[in-house]
Amino acid sequence: MIQPAAVGAIREEKQVMRKIFRRLIGFLFALYIATYIDRINISFAALSMNQALGLNATMFGFANSLFYAGYVAFEIPSNLLLARYGARIWLSRIKITIGITSAATILATGPNSLYLLRLLVGIAEAGFVPGVLLYLTYWFPQSYRARANAWLMIGMPATIMIASPLSGLVLDMDGALGLAGWQWLFLLEAMPSLILGIVTYFYLTDRPAQASWLTPSEREVLQQTLDREQPAGTKAKQSVWSEIRSRKVVLLTLAYFCIVTTLNTNAVWAPQIIREVFAATTTLSYIGFLAAIAPFFTVIAMPIWSARSDRQNERTWHTVIPMGLAAIGWLMITVSDIGWVRIFGLILVSVGAFAALAVFWALTAPLLSTKSRPASIALINSGGILGAALSPLIVGYLRDFTGSFDTALWYASMLLAIGIVLLFVVRRPPS
Repeated sequence: MIQPAAVGAIREEKQVMRKIFRRLIGFLFALYIATYIDRINISFAALSMNQALGLNATMFGFANSLFYAGYVAFEIPSNLLLARYGARIWLSRIKITIGITSAATILATGPNSLYLLRLLVGIAEAGFVPGVLLYLTYWFPQSYRARANAWLMIGMPATIMIASPLSGLVLDMDGALGLAGWQWLFLLEAMPSLILGIVTYFYLTDRPAQASWLTPSEREVLQQTLDREQPAGTKAKQSVWSEIRSRKVVLLTLAYFCIVTTLNTNAVWAPQIIREVFAATTTLSYIGFLAAIAPFFTVIAMPIWSARSDRQNERTWHTVIPMGLAAIGWLMITVSDIGWVRIFGLILVSVGAFAALAVFWALTAPLLSTKSRPASIALINSGGILGAALSPLIVGYLRDFTGSFDTALWYASMLLAIGIVLLFVVRRPPS
């Protein structure tokens, strides 16, 4: 029988966590949406930009790859600087520079200038995702982590759902005030990042101990909960360098590479896959509305799946099952010529990949020591960013070489199968 004191402690903990959710998750969600818009709006701009700048699929893929190359190069330093200076300052800096560099993309006049500008956007964004993931570990104990991750990462499919029809409508502004539709897209969608970057500096609190919006007793409850759920072994005196090159971090990095390859392939190429399927469709706004279908279902599925993972305190199966679902989705797209079957395949891809992403980070955090967590999270995320950097180039090349997306989607499906195997291996202690 649970003692009344224990019941009261549980109730108080839940009240504190609800307050933290209300204070942080909504704002971080807005930051995530603004950031992801600036990352993926090039996929919609491509519907008219590629012809204007003389880009084929390989050139367009290379421009996207350069974005991620810049991201990877500055990923770990950025996360270490966030740990040193705090999320309030560093995330504010990231958001402001994202807005400036993304808006500057309207200045592209050909392939080379686009390459440079996308590289700068990638450098500006470096460290945002791992920085926010690290920030969540300061505020949310493990028993709440998958839900916190999911509500944050819903920002990605929510962005696609919102930005798809919106971007199609903005592209139809072609010629207004002398700007092409794709230029309006980059300009207008950079504004939220600039505004939120300024707000971030005044709104965020770096650590629970500094939270004036929590009472002293609430801060104490939160700290006790975080300390109590500190996983065994994470306080071991292991050097940061030893851990980031350990077996578990290497396997997690490779597995994340496989997941993000699918996420990026979906984000970058879905509008063009849809246009290829619905060849008779001529309006860009209609393509945008079709592209919003898959993320609509994803936004519904992610919190349900992550909450189930938290309730059962199970992470591995809750990551690999949706990865398998995404692989099936890619295969459906490649084997069927029926347009709405392929749309259903994109739904499976989106729901599966994003659901796996949310639980993956809840699986990862307990395996990392507190000391090495900033560098390890950045390294694992860099593996994903490497997948994101390579996938546009590989998919673009295979699309040009074969005349369809089928071979590239088989590649993405195969990597998901490999990622599933890697996650089972990382959970097994080395012999």
